[in-house]
Amino acid sequence: MTRKDNHYDNAQAESLFSRFKAELLEDGVFLDVEDARQESFDYIEGYYNTVRRHSSLGYKSPLNFERAWRAQSAAKKNDD
Repeated sequence: MTRKDNHYDNAQAESLFSRFKAELLEDGVFLDVEDARQESFDYIEGYYNTVRRHSSLGYKSPLNFERAWRAQSAAKKNDD
C-alpha cells in the first residue's frame, strides 16, 4: 500500500501487473496452477525483463538498460 505522501512507492509493481493483465491474461484462463506459474515465469523472465521496452528506461529493455549501465560504469571506473 502507498504510505501517506509517497504516491510512487508502488509504481513499478503496478506497472508490471497492469501489463501482465493486459498482455498475458487477455486470452483467458490457465489450465491449472502449474500452468499459471509456468506462464507467469515465462512472461516475466522471458519477455518482460529481457525483450519488452520500457518508456522509463529510454525505450530499452531492462536487460539492455542494465548492460549499458554496467558498460558505462566500467568505463567511468577505468577513467579514474
